[in-house]
Amino acid sequence: MKCVIAEPIHSIGIELLEQAGINVEYPHESTPAALTQSLADADAVIVRNNGLKADMMDAAPKLKIIANHGTGTDNVDVMHAHEKGIAVTNTPDANVRAVAEHAFMLMLATARQVAKADTAIRTGNWQFKFDEPMLSLYDKTLGIIGWGRTGKILAQMASQGLGMRVFVWSPNASDDQFTQPGVQKIGTLTELLSEVDVVSLHRPLRKDTAHTLNAKTLSIIKPGAIVVNTSRGGLIDENALVEALQSGRLFGAGLDVFEQEPLAPSSVLASLPNVLLTPHVAGSSQEALIATATQCARQVIDALNGRKPEHLLADKR
Repeated sequence: MKCVIAEPIHSIGIELLEQAGINVEYPHESTPAALTQSLADADAVIVRNNGLKADMMDAAPKLKIIANHGTGTDNVDVMHAHEKGIAVTNTPDANVRAVAEHAFMLMLATARQVAKADTAIRTGNWQFKFDEPMLSLYDKTLGIIGWGRTGKILAQMASQGLGMRVFVWSPNASDDQFTQPGVQKIGTLTELLSEVDVVSLHRPLRKDTAHTLNAKTLSIIKPGAIVVNTSRGGLIDENALVEALQSGRLFGAGLDVFEQEPLAPSSVLASLPNVLLTPHVAGSSQEALIATATQCARQVIDALNGRKPEHLLADKR
């Protein structure tokens, strides 16, 4: 049995696969063509940010499982996989706390202008505190868009750790899911955006969620707000975000994900002084990488040995 590792994972996952008698192979280079070639006789593949498209599945006649290293599977053609009888799994519990911690960090670092302050001291500007406004988040309001695992952890961190009020807009969440102290369900996105000081996105990327923040919704947002995104870049219309940042409507933004990845150094976002950028690393703490690789490997082992993987995506054909 052979498992292809499309993008690097923690070594513990490789060890588990090899201990189970599964041969591990890596594409000879980081290109779609090289990955497709590696899949020709593969029984399993572990994918990360680049996902797996239909044509690659068609070139893999033996493929039994696509194990997604992470929660979001928008980069995997899940429908096509199911049509071909290929199982698709994800790791919804493995890195949620790491992602929530990263969102929490982006909120604070953007509010306190940490990146600018670091540059200032390295260039001899000890008077930075007189030059740039910095914000406290105590007694401010956090707006969470999407009420999944990560959003719930972030809400707890913000309310209990910073004394923030937390508003949540999640159209598919029932009222009985809002039992967390300090959390209030909001009926509309418009109401949430007009009331909160920080907006953090925690939705999957689908056709109906793409560009949740766009020119129209960003025009409603409370002046001086902060936008944080650790979910999927496509949830924000980046052109509209740039406009809101350049005009001063937004105080700043902390972004870990982008519409096109990797983000080009020439991107306008990379030139804006009120944007804090990280390269899609929210779920990449060492602890999270170990947990995610372990969960991926175990699900591959289960699938190749006739057992049902723990986090098998439902066939919605």
